[in-house]
Amino acid sequence: MAYLKLDHVDKTFTRGTTTTEVLKDINLSIAKGEYVSIIGHSGCGKSTMLNIVAGLTTATTGGVLLEEREVNSPGPDRAVVFQNHSLLPWLTVYENVRLGVDKVFSKTKTRAERDAWTLHNLNLVQMTHAKDKRPNEISGGMKQRVGIARALAMEPKVLLLDEPFGALDALTRAHLQDSVMALHQKLGNTILMITHDVDEAVLLSDRIVMMTNGPSARIGEVLDVALPRPRKRLDLATNATYVKCRQRVLEFLYERHRFVEAA
Repeated sequence: MAYLKLDHVDKTFTRGTTTTEVLKDINLSIAKGEYVSIIGHSGCGKSTMLNIVAGLTTATTGGVLLEEREVNSPGPDRAVVFQNHSLLPWLTVYENVRLGVDKVFSKTKTRAERDAWTLHNLNLVQMTHAKDKRPNEISGGMKQRVGIARALAMEPKVLLLDEPFGALDALTRAHLQDSVMALHQKLGNTILMITHDVDEAVLLSDRIVMMTNGPSARIGEVLDVALPRPRKRLDLATNATYVKCRQRVLEFLYERHRFVEAA
């Protein structure tokens, strides 16, 4: 039984007299604890798909089921980490995370428990040392760590990552990928991630969902990444399965791109 299911999802946007079909007949089942990446060219509706799961956008037809219950509005059971960290600049690192904790646990945890839980989640992403700093006093990578801590602190059933490392330099990006991989290993949470980075998708994912180009984007292919965990970045560079998966994703994206250029 699927933990998270996208069931015959279509999405159409209408502006004035123009109607654009962004997504067409999306069917995807994700198991509990699975790490699934969605990859495709710009404009293929990846973020729209994530927003439908998050409840920020409603599907035109079809729907999303989480533990067999339909979700069509935002909720703490689905936490989103955007490419832009979206922290509140006037709050400290601690206060940004505490805000989410208070919202979700105000009735079930005491003030002392909420404080401890906030610090626990900052510790998970190694940001306790900066808890009293404001966002403009820390680096981009640190901001993303705080965003991830805030999302994890809500104890979501599904963690939604929308190109969470896209705005970071290569070294920071690698460190954060390793952190997310370690967190997934430790917490066993269910993760759906949007990316356009092939290496990132293969490194982190159990499966990679490859989208055809929009408009009317569909799931073109789903690739199983049969690499054992825990995974070490340096060991994978020469791993035959890693190289094969990477090659397949590149081929798919290249074929689709070439098809569009020829059209």
